Amino acid sequence: MARAKTEKAAGVGQTFESSLKKLESIVDQLEQGDLPLEDSIRMYEEGIALSKACVEKLMQAEMRIKTLSKDMNGHFRVLEEDSK
Repeated sequence: MARAKTEKAAGVGQTFESSLKKLESIVDQLEQGDLPLEDSIRMYEEGIALSKACVEKLMQAEMRIKTLSKDMNGHFRVLEEDSK
């Protein structure tokens, strides 16, 4: 049960946009400064996990974009891993 909660907090199974929105909400709450210390720490940890998940999703998207190339006819195609 704790693992599922941790994975959800880390953005596993969530879209980039939903993870980013949750991260922005956490930042807003932490910036207000009116949370108890333990809640702030918990939210900070969740924010770090979401940040890492967002970076990973961005890196995956970047790799997918980098694999696109135009062929001789000007059509985009996906390059094979070996042809990089």
